[in-house]
Amino acid sequence: MKKERYLALAVSAALAVSVLGGCGSSENKSEETKNYDKLLNKDNPTTITIWHYYNGVQLMSFDEAVEEFNNTVGLDKGIIVEAYSKNSVSELADSVVASVKKDSGAETPPNIFQTYAETAYVVDELDELADMSKYLTKDEISEYIDNYITEGEFAGDGSLKIFPTAKSTEVMMLNSTDWQPFADATGVTTDDLATWEGLVEVSKKYYEYTDDLTPDVENDGKAFFGRDSIANYMSIGAKQLGSEFVKIDSNGKTSAAIDKDALKKLWENYYVPYVNGYFTAQGRFRSEDEKTGTIIALICSTTGVMYFPTEVTIDDDNTYPIEHMVLPVPNFEGTEPYIVQQGAGMSVLKSDEKSEYASSVFLKWFTEKERNINFSAESGYLPVKKESCNYSEIEKATESSGTQLSDICKDTLSLAIDEINSYTLYTMPPFKNSATVRTFLESFIQETAQSAYDEAWDKIKSGSDRDAVIAEYTDDKAFDSWYDSFCSGIEKALES
Repeated sequence: MKKERYLALAVSAALAVSVLGGCGSSENKSEETKNYDKLLNKDNPTTITIWHYYNGVQLMSFDEAVEEFNNTVGLDKGIIVEAYSKNSVSELADSVVASVKKDSGAETPPNIFQTYAETAYVVDELDELADMSKYLTKDEISEYIDNYITEGEFAGDGSLKIFPTAKSTEVMMLNSTDWQPFADATGVTTDDLATWEGLVEVSKKYYEYTDDLTPDVENDGKAFFGRDSIANYMSIGAKQLGSEFVKIDSNGKTSAAIDKDALKKLWENYYVPYVNGYFTAQGRFRSEDEKTGTIIALICSTTGVMYFPTEVTIDDDNTYPIEHMVLPVPNFEGTEPYIVQQGAGMSVLKSDEKSEYASSVFLKWFTEKERNINFSAESGYLPVKKESCNYSEIEKATESSGTQLSDICKDTLSLAIDEINSYTLYTMPPFKNSATVRTFLESFIQETAQSAYDEAWDKIKSGSDRDAVIAEYTDDKAFDSWYDSFCSGIEKALES
């Protein structure tokens, strides 16, 4: 179940902006940090192994970075880095936990592994994570975006257990080619998509607009919108509405903490429009639904934007090019804006000080400004340091290195930086069974909405009145039943 949570992507870079702090860096090193250099010997180098889940272009870029390090800083200090891809987030997480537990047949543990907080929490419960804060000065730590450091301090004792190297957030993507005639005909604007309530209303209008295009066929309107991560909608939406699904006390004990009013608002703005046919989810990712013309708007991660199609294929004989527009993720009306903070970082396993320090040298080198920007930008990631927290810095770095960014990548990076500067970053803290809870949040509202849609539309297609059928599945009685099931599901996830 933790496998769902680990989908996030790439260690090579992160979201480049801080809500809590400004840009800036320092090259000052404390005597304590300088002394660690004495542990290293260029004539007897220390070998550091890294497990990650890069593939394709990211794998090539990371391998090039490792080679550059080994031929420069590593050669000078006496550090050799060896990196191995575990192909997927889930395979990597399973391999790390098995190696730390010394399961039969497990490999020798790495020094560094790419990770999300859930896996890091599990390894830390086994007392196997190194505290990387001892190898960084306060000035060095302050160079990183505050929220990213906070996420890595999940143990609550000031220790840094996840080194920030890869973050992303979400954006809304719009097929502006199909949007324009709809907007011209109905008077809607992209400003109407700034809130979840506005998005639902626009989606309703789009369904009615497309239904009217074929007046001889009833109830054949099209869905407007789809969302990749439902767990993000649920957790970020709840936070916006002033609640969270799980309460963690000072002893780390968890319990369900469900605000019924907040949950109903979430239900009304996803489940209800889904049953109505205004939202949908058909393919594995919403970019697939966009490509087939099933929807014209979606929310995905900044890295997922790279899969947004350049054309729509209705069938073998009907394909046409489309243009894109990148928009902010909606918020609920009257609430403070929140945006998800996601993406893997790097954790270091406990060993000896020499190996742990050598690991810190590589991680600090890897997250230096221009290197971090150039590695990440092409894939929709953003840099992790405050000094890179504006789009002009990304433009300068990529132009200087000759990196060619696509228009969609430029638009995404620029918009994502604006979001991070104006929204509050949030990520669900790790706790026992947090991966199971996240999987529940990801699946429950989606699966129940799909089931209700299928049942309701079977009745409608059989001749039942559409409005009456939809009302049956979306009234207060339907919500109360759904709410009871949701509460029991959260309790079960916490206990599993």
